[in-house]
Amino acid sequence: MNRLLCLLIGLLCISCTSVAQKEKYKKEKVYTVSKTNAEWKEILTSEQYYILRQAGTERPYSSPLNKIYKSGTFHCAACDSPLYESKYKFDSGTGWPSFDRAVEDAVDKDVDYKLGYARSELLCATCGGHLGHVFNDGPRETTGMRHCINGDALVFKHKESKNE
Repeated sequence: MNRLLCLLIGLLCISCTSVAQKEKYKKEKVYTVSKTNAEWKEILTSEQYYILRQAGTERPYSSPLNKIYKSGTFHCAACDSPLYESKYKFDSGTGWPSFDRAVEDAVDKDVDYKLGYARSELLCATCGGHLGHVFNDGPRETTGMRHCINGDALVFKHKESKNE
């Protein structure tokens, strides 16, 4: 019994060490737009900084972008890169702007363990700003994905059409 207990404790220690080692040596991506925290604080509102640079989450139903369905593009509030086209936006009922896909190569994915389990985090591919998370409960008739995005991470740019 003692041997079995020692073996289990040893395996637990080894597995914990290997995970810590992987995290320690994980390569950081270098983003095209890079600023110090002080520089980000100068150009972002406190809410934008909290979300984009500290991976925060805004309250559901708090973003005015939630109900915008005009023709246009949603850009990163930090670096102005185009991230989402309004034609791929849908009402998920979650309280956050939701899209079934991003502009090609505009968004990076990472793994977020902040809640104690793995979630797919979405980041701006240009500046690395935290946008939100992706889930596989989106519209089945399109991609099946739901990009659940913080409104404070976005800026909407309206595109006027000939009919407007």
